[in-house]
Amino acid sequence: MWSNGRNPRVFLKTLSHFQYLNYRTEPWRRTMMIHKHWFCCKPDSSTRTRPRPPWRLMFFGTDQFAVESLRRLTDSRNSSEGLVETLDVVTIHGDVPVRRFAEQNQLRVHSWPPDVAEGQFDVGVVVSFGHLLRQRLINMFPYGILNVHPSLLPRWRGPAPVFHTILSGDKVTGVTIIQIRAHKFDVGPILNQDLYLVPEDSTAEELGASLSIRGGHLLMDTLRTLPEKITKRREQGQAGATFAPKISPSMGWIFWEDQTCEQISRLHRAIGSRVRKPRSRSWTCPQVET
Repeated sequence: MWSNGRNPRVFLKTLSHFQYLNYRTEPWRRTMMIHKHWFCCKPDSSTRTRPRPPWRLMFFGTDQFAVESLRRLTDSRNSSEGLVETLDVVTIHGDVPVRRFAEQNQLRVHSWPPDVAEGQFDVGVVVSFGHLLRQRLINMFPYGILNVHPSLLPRWRGPAPVFHTILSGDKVTGVTIIQIRAHKFDVGPILNQDLYLVPEDSTAEELGASLSIRGGHLLMDTLRTLPEKITKRREQGQAGATFAPKISPSMGWIFWEDQTCEQISRLHRAIGSRVRKPRSRSWTCPQVET
């Protein structure tokens, strides 16, 4: 085709040499790179960032607190709400609540760590997962990975915010939606927050159940206007930041000489269900005469 009809080999060799000489010049190199990108590397429209729902979503979670958010996402996928198009689940091995719920509702389950392809999902959601996420994984999601955290961040960063809320006697708590930062827990920018008054004499289990429901609602509210929420996100300050470490057996000790009746009551409501109770013994705080 590209010949003068006499010696095609000589013609092709000459053409190749001409392209080599000219490719070394900047204008020709730019032209070739543009054409290579257009014809060979033109992005598929399916991998472009979506400006609005429905979202292709990957959920990370393990325990019962996470199930409520997963339930809301599952209901949205099966309804006409139009917020969730696809929903995959990442969880740990074993018979954990999130895995049970996903299997019962025929959701695709991935074991940790997942194998995520670029352009496969729009956004990730982490709820009570307990694993640090690498930047490479976060970059696979155009809108990043969101986290539903049961406290008013930056107060009670860490794995046990609900227990420390009760233990410290906080009157107000809430739920926060943040964007995950790589290799760090609970320090990302805030997208949404919802305040909640702690009921009097509430236990950690009761408060956790209430916050899980509110967290699910707040997550859906965030997803409805996700691009706008990201645009208006705000960084967490250090003022008022506190840490909520895991509950340990040593925290269950009562020091009668140093603790008040109120402190002992809060300790019982915070971690009483996690401490082995005696078979037959009751205790009431003695009334102090005034």
